[in-house]
Amino acid sequence: MTDEIDAGVTRRRFGLTAGHALASLAVASACGATTNSTRPVAGVRLTARPRGGVKTSLTSGAIGLGSDGRDGVVQMPATIPDGQLAVLLYLHGATQSGTGMLRRVGPAADKAGVVLVAPDSRGTTWDAIRGNFGDDVLFLDRVLELVFAKVDVDPSRIAVGGFSDGASYALSLGLSNGDLFPRIVANSPGFVIPAPPSGKPRIFVSHGTSDPILPIDDCSRVIVPRLKAIGYDVTFREFDGRHEVPPAIATEAIAWITG
Repeated sequence: MTDEIDAGVTRRRFGLTAGHALASLAVASACGATTNSTRPVAGVRLTARPRGGVKTSLTSGAIGLGSDGRDGVVQMPATIPDGQLAVLLYLHGATQSGTGMLRRVGPAADKAGVVLVAPDSRGTTWDAIRGNFGDDVLFLDRVLELVFAKVDVDPSRIAVGGFSDGASYALSLGLSNGDLFPRIVANSPGFVIPAPPSGKPRIFVSHGTSDPILPIDDCSRVIVPRLKAIGYDVTFREFDGRHEVPPAIATEAIAWITG
């Protein structure tokens, strides 16, 4: 089923200080664009929040987020649970799309009764990957406002996640919006973009030990210890694989969100 919602919405390695500030470091080309900036970027805060008294009005299936060509999709579970629902905002990798993410995490989300929100970046990848937070944050805010107006959302089970560039963006966005996202899922991230943190979200990270795109030694094996060192609760899953989200990892991540 493919409907359409009128939404009106048209790499770098990192360092973390004990004071919870994020500071970027220049990175090897394997983990993204290099940078000499050490100043946190602004414009990363989301304002959308779940609403009380909302009755879920979206039906099961894949529902388009507008008609502008590059917007994304919401996947409602085949069997919609009674009461408040868990929501995963999941971000695609560079040159990919929200619809493509349904193949990676859609089956696991559907089986667990989780609403999967998979938007498209405004460009070929998420804005702050190549500069500052901007249009993508505004777009994601509008997408979340739309979902929160049509779905009875459980505020304790809202997560932001992503794959590859989307994982890096989800980590960065999630750390700065921990008061909205209690949990973050990062599948094969490359780095964290410096931005002021907020809240104390729990984090799930997965990475293939043979990843040729974002090598685990340069990426997650750097990111995870630094997050733990400043007090974040991180679940880290290394798996025998490449740049991917195996079904077993997707299932575990979704179960971790709902748990």
